[in-house]
Amino acid sequence: MARMEVIRVLADLHVADIPAARAFYTEFLGLSAEDFNLGWVARFSAPEPSTYDQTVRIQLVTRDASAPLDPVASILTPDVTAAHDEAEQRGYEIVYPLTHEPWGVYRFFVRAPDGNIFNIVHHDN
Repeated sequence: MARMEVIRVLADLHVADIPAARAFYTEFLGLSAEDFNLGWVARFSAPEPSTYDQTVRIQLVTRDASAPLDPVASILTPDVTAAHDEAEQRGYEIVYPLTHEPWGVYRFFVRAPDGNIFNIVHHDN
């Protein structure tokens, strides 16, 4: 069975209010202003690659805009359909179906055996 190719992993941290959280992540942690902000999710990155890692990124999520659950991380992959098929073949619970979202991603949510929910995603081109 093929293994899913992972391009990037982003932690999805639950926050009650993104504007209220912004100063901690930008001023204290030194992450840049938002890479993007959809109101319910915003991504912050380091202003430049670090010595130890290619790029530092984190996402703040108030609640997912369309899925019934919030993920703990977003896993980017070049072939989300193959990843979905593999998750089903392995018997993992799909908690949000493979969906083209209006903000330009194709994704699904899967529950790991430990209960964590992961957003498996590919950015539409």
